[in-house]
Amino acid sequence: MLQSQPRLLTIEGGEGAGKSTVLSALRDALLADGFEVVSTREPGGTPLAERIRGLLLAAGDEPVHPATELLLMFAARAQHVQQVVLPALARGAWVISDRFTDSSYAYQGAARGLDAGFIAELERRAVGIEPGLTLLLDLGVAHARERTRGRDLLDGASPDRIERERDDFFERVRAGFLARAAQQPGRIRVIDASPDAATVAAAALAALAAYREGLA
Repeated sequence: MLQSQPRLLTIEGGEGAGKSTVLSALRDALLADGFEVVSTREPGGTPLAERIRGLLLAAGDEPVHPATELLLMFAARAQHVQQVVLPALARGAWVISDRFTDSSYAYQGAARGLDAGFIAELERRAVGIEPGLTLLLDLGVAHARERTRGRDLLDGASPDRIERERDDFFERVRAGFLARAAQQPGRIRVIDASPDAATVAAAALAALAAYREGLA
């Protein structure tokens, strides 16, 4: 059984959905109310987990088997949870993570075809916790492609290994996220990420406010 952590917030969605912008808005709102906030990301969040992130996202000559990808994701996540997330929660801080375990169900499960039961077993053994609130930023694949293309042109970045996948891969990712949201409507709130950044951030802040009222 996973232990729900009320002060753990996660932001999920496909590429280009605006997760970083929403994370900043949530962090600023909680800081303004006097809370300590730890903002982090997956894969990554610790020096070791960031090195694993480099292995996962680098485009190389050797194909990465889906099971290898999944196990590396959980290796990084286990380190992240133990070194960053749990210590912060223990001292009363809010933790906001750009991606968490729901991404593995969407990317390695729905899109790569790995068994959800296997992912759930890894989640139970290597993670042991789940967020109190997850905001799923939902965006159509074509719209997301436009955004990421513009972002890459602006900062001169090259797409990473996963960003180079075909559109049908990202359609499966999106479907996987929406299926998770349908299964867990109490935890996962779906936010339309197609409007401008300010509108999406406002919707995320409203969801956070409603969630905090429910905790009171």
